[in-house]
Amino acid sequence: MNNSKVNFITSEASTIRSLVLVNILEMFACGLSFLIGLPIHSFVLWLIVTRTESGVASVFFKLNLSVCGIGICVESLIFILSCWFSSFKKLICFLIGLAVTGRPLFQCLICVECYLAVVHPVTFLKYKPLRYKVICSTSAWIIILGSCLFSVFISPYTISHTWFFSVQFLLFLCIQLFCLVVVLRALKQSGPGERATEKEEENHMKRRAFHFILICTVSTVIIYPVLYLHRFGKLFCLSSFQVM
Repeated sequence: MNNSKVNFITSEASTIRSLVLVNILEMFACGLSFLIGLPIHSFVLWLIVTRTESGVASVFFKLNLSVCGIGICVESLIFILSCWFSSFKKLICFLIGLAVTGRPLFQCLICVECYLAVVHPVTFLKYKPLRYKVICSTSAWIIILGSCLFSVFISPYTISHTWFFSVQFLLFLCIQLFCLVVVLRALKQSGPGERATEKEEENHMKRRAFHFILICTVSTVIIYPVLYLHRFGKLFCLSSFQVM
C-alpha cells in the first residue's frame, strides 16, 4: 500500500471521526435547548398571559416571540429524533423558519416598538392599541410561514437558499442597529427644563430600551452566523462538517 492510499484512508477516517463528534455535539446542544429552553419559554408565556397588568397589547410581540421560542425548542427535539427517523427531515426544514425568520422578525418588531417609545412617543401611543399589533403579528406570521415553506422546497447548500437567509439577516441586522444607534443617541441627550426625577425616569426607560435592543441584536447575530449557517453548511470554518 503506497503512501497516497494510506494518507487517503487516514484522512477519510479523520473526517468520519470529526463528523461523529459534530453530530454528538449538535445533539447535545439540541438536547439542552429542549430541556432548558422549553420550560423557560413556557414559564415566560405563562407569566405574560397571567400577570399582564397593563393589558396584552403592551407585551403582544413578546407573547409571539415566546411562541416562536417554544417552536424552536420542539424543533431541537425533532432534530434529535431525526437521527433515527429520517421522515422528520422535512419537518425540521419547516421549523427552521421559526428560528431564522420568526424569532429575529419579532425581535425586530419589539426593537421598533422600543425605538418609537423613546424617539416618537406620540406615534407610539397612536399605534399602541392591540388591533395594530394583531395586524403586524398576522403579517409577520404570514412571512414566517413563507420562510418555512421555502426551507422545505428549496434544498440547503444551494446559492438561492443562502442568499434568501443572508438577505434576511442583513435586513434584520440593519433595522436593529438603526434602532440601537438612535436610542443610544437619545439616551445621551437630555431635554431642557426637565426636573431631576422626570429626567431619571426617562433615562431609565431609555436604558431599558437600549439594553433590550442590544440583546436582540447580539441574539440575531449569534443565530445566523454560528448555529444555522453551520447547519446549512455555509459557515466557512466548519464547512466540512455538514450535518443535515
